[in-house]
Amino acid sequence: MMLLLLAKAASFAVIVWFYLTAKNHSQPPVQWAVIGLIGFWLAWWAVKLTFLTPLVGLAGKNATGVFLLTQIPAFVAIAAAYFIRKKLLADLQKS
Repeated sequence: MMLLLLAKAASFAVIVWFYLTAKNHSQPPVQWAVIGLIGFWLAWWAVKLTFLTPLVGLAGKNATGVFLLTQIPAFVAIAAAYFIRKKLLADLQKS
């Protein structure tokens, strides 16, 4: 469970971040928060299932290596949330 701590904390931060951004731009905040959360978790699972499983096998029994590798999906998911938010804001500017 400790391995998911960063992912859980980041997903909560993404919800708040998207909610407040939508509220500041007079958009539906719950809808934005759900979009951000779905994007975050889709990116997290995609990286975990495609890249993480083979990489953890390479780390062997090195606890530090395994811990660091298991944080990669959270960092990629945070980046995905950033780009999703950027796209939502760009679409807002067009209309």
